Amino acid sequence: MSRLPSCSGAAAVRAFAKAGWSKDRQKGSHVTMTKAGSPVVLTIALHSQLGPGLLRSLVRNAGLTVDEFTGLRRDHI
Repeated sequence: MSRLPSCSGAAAVRAFAKAGWSKDRQKGSHVTMTKAGSPVVLTIALHSQLGPGLLRSLVRNAGLTVDEFTGLRRDHI
């Protein structure tokens, strides 16, 4: 299992957007993202750092591997 890098909520939103997820709505500090053809809804808190368990859960729910997510993050740095 690959090591998951620490990530802010805004950086996670950018990475998931690159993977085809789109921002559906925002209420306060939480962004909801959807993807066409997927019944899954991602809710991402716009905190300065997401917890590792929450981030891993978001990556898994998005249907990505940790390596794929890390690659998407590298493209934005």
